[in-house]
Amino acid sequence: MENSIKVISIAGPTASGKTKLSVELAKKFNGEIVSADSMQIYKGMQIATAKPTEKEMCGIVHHLIDFLPADKTYSVAMYVKDASECIKKIHKKNKLPFIVGGTGLYIDSLLNNIQFSDECRDEQLCEELNKICNESGVEKLLDILSEFDSESAERLREQRNPKRIIRAIEFYKTTGKTISEQIHNSKPEKSLYNAIKIGLNCKDRSKLYDRIDKRVDLMLEQGLIEEAESVLNSDLSITAVKAIGYKELIPYFNGEKTLEECIETLKRETRRYAKRQITWFKRDKDINWLYIDEYNSFSKLLDDAVEIIEKDS
Repeated sequence: MENSIKVISIAGPTASGKTKLSVELAKKFNGEIVSADSMQIYKGMQIATAKPTEKEMCGIVHHLIDFLPADKTYSVAMYVKDASECIKKIHKKNKLPFIVGGTGLYIDSLLNNIQFSDECRDEQLCEELNKICNESGVEKLLDILSEFDSESAERLREQRNPKRIIRAIEFYKTTGKTISEQIHNSKPEKSLYNAIKIGLNCKDRSKLYDRIDKRVDLMLEQGLIEEAESVLNSDLSITAVKAIGYKELIPYFNGEKTLEECIETLKRETRRYAKRQITWFKRDKDINWLYIDEYNSFSKLLDDAVEIIEKDS
């Protein structure tokens, strides 16, 4: 696409190997990485979010990770604005931007240049919904949203952020369209980016789940319990506190469940999250899928990813 900025998108479920592949590709193609992870943005949330370490980054510049205090909220619209600025700066340096992460809403909104408008507001409705939330809890809001936008309800169920759920309900009530419809149908006249999309997954789902379980075990060895206790005792935004890896351990800290029970819950919830990520990304027919369980070596996986980029360039 003429005059559009070339970017490489590396997407896929958690524990599929996006960090390692993207770093090696960025080395080869003189790139910098723009994270598309809604939880790696927060400072102090290192282990549970699988935030890449300095060693894992291998000297490759990473943007939009570890930059926001955990008591601050962050929206999709803010991400699109910030990521777009990062891409422009990378492009001006004659480097190749890599968009890497598992937050599908962030990636789609950025690459499709979806505009988020705050024009349609109903303050009275918001007050009523806030009252429902205070009296009956977040689950009641999700039930209301599910009646007309089950897709958004499922996506927001993980975050359990009342503000976002209320906004999704308000958007439908004031526009007659769901936010899901806006995301899927609101396309610009011309995309800002010429995106080559690579997706990582496993053909055998059980192998991905095994990788997830092993990653959780590694997180425990790295100090997840201590990090979770610190994070949960901090002043957190309602978004940050719901990150997978922390809330599942609350019953343990409260003496309501054993550590083993909470760890099993954490593994189960992470597997469920991965399943939702796969469902989201599978809608995009432009993604070139690489199935990591079909490779005997990382070097062959890397070669195939390089071939996709060079072929589409």
